[in-house]
Amino acid sequence: MIEIKNKVYYVGVNDRNKALFEGLWPLPNGVSYNSYLIDDEQVALIDTVEVDFFTQFIENIQEVIGSRSLDYLVINHMEPDHSGSIALIRKYYPNIKIVGNKKTFGMMQGFYGIDDGIVEVKNGDSIELGHHTLHFVLTPMVHWPETMVTLDTTDNILFAGDAFGCFGALNGGIIDEEINCDTFWLEMVRYYSNIVGKYGVPVQNALKKLADVKLDYICATHGPVWHQYIDKVIALYDRMSRYETEEGIVICYGTMYGNTERMAEQIARAASQAGIKNIVMYNVSKTHHSYIIRDVFRYKALIVGAPTYNAGLYHEMDVLLNELANKDIKNHYIGWFGSHCWASKAVAEIQKLNDERLKFEPVGTPVDMKQALTAETKEQCAALGKAMAEKLIAER
Repeated sequence: MIEIKNKVYYVGVNDRNKALFEGLWPLPNGVSYNSYLIDDEQVALIDTVEVDFFTQFIENIQEVIGSRSLDYLVINHMEPDHSGSIALIRKYYPNIKIVGNKKTFGMMQGFYGIDDGIVEVKNGDSIELGHHTLHFVLTPMVHWPETMVTLDTTDNILFAGDAFGCFGALNGGIIDEEINCDTFWLEMVRYYSNIVGKYGVPVQNALKKLADVKLDYICATHGPVWHQYIDKVIALYDRMSRYETEEGIVICYGTMYGNTERMAEQIARAASQAGIKNIVMYNVSKTHHSYIIRDVFRYKALIVGAPTYNAGLYHEMDVLLNELANKDIKNHYIGWFGSHCWASKAVAEIQKLNDERLKFEPVGTPVDMKQALTAETKEQCAALGKAMAEKLIAER
């Protein structure tokens, strides 16, 4: 096993078989379930792994400590991809003390029927292992109510739970300085926007609690151990949780026969000619919404369009807009367009969704096309793209 620092070991596992994280989010590069072991006078395990990987997990633990016992199991987060092996760990180490907060233990009893052998900690409490001291900081709603982080104050290591995590299996190296991290940055944005993004205020609260803490390593439960890039990782989380964005436009559309797509092309061309370089376009029926949500978190402006379908809004666009609304995203602009054959509904439905749920700032005049592009609708689409570009450029 890999020693991170001073008898703190990585004992996690990789999952390259699961197609969808939480049954929702694509995993083209897999995902890691990270767990950590502190081999001190008293031995502490920090979080577990998904239960399907328990055989490998227990082998990793025993490779470090041999026949010694585990004294503590610290549970920072009760989501089953991190808590799923608790019951089996208890079978191997029946005298282990499980450390968590009050909300941890309510969930643990519900998931696994365990309510004994526990050590309840409150914000600011500590446990001495010998050389290492563990200090506990409660971070509720990042992104479950029981979440907390554990600080090894001896070696300035933060065991961060799901905070600062990202999608992607670890391909040999564990610590960021040992690996090429290029593939992880956008996957961190996608992980944050899809999993944590709704909870910007709790993330800000957690960052404030940790603002004055010296950190040499961040050990999240997914993705690399951060060491070289700690400042970049924290800055990224800070920016995303403030809903700060780059200049750019996400244009996503639904289309059945290509006519609505042609509207999107006109809008994109006009925005580009007006001076916007960061423009990404997505067919909402082809690209998984996970990636669209990621880029909405990255860029300030969103322009959406879809046909009228069954006297309502095209299904995939309706789903996407409601997903975005559920994230409580702030400080964004929106424009919209639509098409119909004999009865217009899509444009009105997009406006209704924005007014009632999404609540982005409208920019430009919506375009409603009947059947196919005309010279007039081309001009209207160009005007919408140009209006959004000018709105962004005015903020430079």
